Amino acid sequence: MMKNNNAMVVLVLVIFFAISFITNIMGPIFPSLVTDFNISVTVAGFLPFSFFIAYGVMSIPSGILVDSIGEKKVILYAFLLSMMGSLFFVLMPSFIMAMSALFLIGSGMAMLQVAINPLLRVAGGQQNFAFYSVLAQLFFGGAAALSPLLYRYIVQGLTEEPTSGLHTILEKIVPNNMQWLSMYWVFFLVSLLMIIIVSLFNFPKVQLEDEEKVGSLKVIIDLLKNKTVLLFLFSIIAYVGTEQGIANAISLFLKQHHGLEPETIGAKIVSEFWLMLTLGCLLGLFLVKIIDSRLVLKLFSLGAIASLTFSLFGNKDTALIAFPLIGFFLSVMWSVIFSLALNSLPNHHGSFAGILCTGIVGGGLVSPIIGLVAELSGDLRMGFLVVYMTLAYIFSIGFWAKPLVLNKLFFDRKQ
Repeated sequence: MMKNNNAMVVLVLVIFFAISFITNIMGPIFPSLVTDFNISVTVAGFLPFSFFIAYGVMSIPSGILVDSIGEKKVILYAFLLSMMGSLFFVLMPSFIMAMSALFLIGSGMAMLQVAINPLLRVAGGQQNFAFYSVLAQLFFGGAAALSPLLYRYIVQGLTEEPTSGLHTILEKIVPNNMQWLSMYWVFFLVSLLMIIIVSLFNFPKVQLEDEEKVGSLKVIIDLLKNKTVLLFLFSIIAYVGTEQGIANAISLFLKQHHGLEPETIGAKIVSEFWLMLTLGCLLGLFLVKIIDSRLVLKLFSLGAIASLTFSLFGNKDTALIAFPLIGFFLSVMWSVIFSLALNSLPNHHGSFAGILCTGIVGGGLVSPIIGLVAELSGDLRMGFLVVYMTLAYIFSIGFWAKPLVLNKLFFDRKQ
């Protein structure tokens, strides 16, 4: 049984890797989407919106679906949706089809997020859940850093003389002017492979604790009337909007303001952004053990604001350093905000978590607004004013959050 559980933990970590690998490619290909679909930055912002709106639509229903048919079937259906979306994208690469395909892929990713967290708790054991959750975030961040690098490798090989069998195959099935579509063939194969792998596993029975269950519609409606719940829902929207808004705009900004190629330098900097976000988690784990998490959030928010300012108004060399640094300062925000939120209510944590996960839709809300402001002003820097506003809101959490339980510190013997 232990061996089976260890194998299940590995499977869940691999699924986290796959989710991130598929989710975080939008940033590097964003400039190519604008060019190849001949659309404005504002309109292009609706592509990530199509992906992340699926989180808002699917998070709570996915929890109900898991209760009805179990984790394994939900995971299989999720990867099937991802595979279908990827296939539609590559076979019919139009703007409308891209929005539909990205919604399908996003729905699959939302279903996976809901299904695998309780599974990780059961497979790894409650006493190890915190450790494995952090390990899962490292897998998630590692995939986010790897995805742009693979994109860079594939696109460079397709624009030059094919350097491998992979390039030779992709050259035959990808339009010459849309090399970025090759990544969606990769996602199709990844999803198909995951369906095969998941099919081979016998899943343990997951018994949700009362506090982990998504409650009735009445419970959710009552929670949405709670000011604290709404404030933290907006916090998740602000964080994911900040993260994705910056990641999606890095390549475009470097192209427009510094003349750097998005397929090479842009993809590299986006990869470094995600890598720094991952590495920052390690420092964050230490800091929340010696400092109140609200103070950590305030300090890292100020660091992110400063790094964003250097990225936008510094010279080319400064921007290449400062953009990844933003990722470093964003690193602790998700976990700190989520823990502050759950620790601010005495009950209904499962329903509250479901509501918070719908806030991931913020990843699709900020990009179109950045694009709209940039179009109206004629300067992408002005679009980033939206990110200053979301970061300011995150900074404010450190002042108004009143958790019922504070994070336990190393030196606090009373806790």
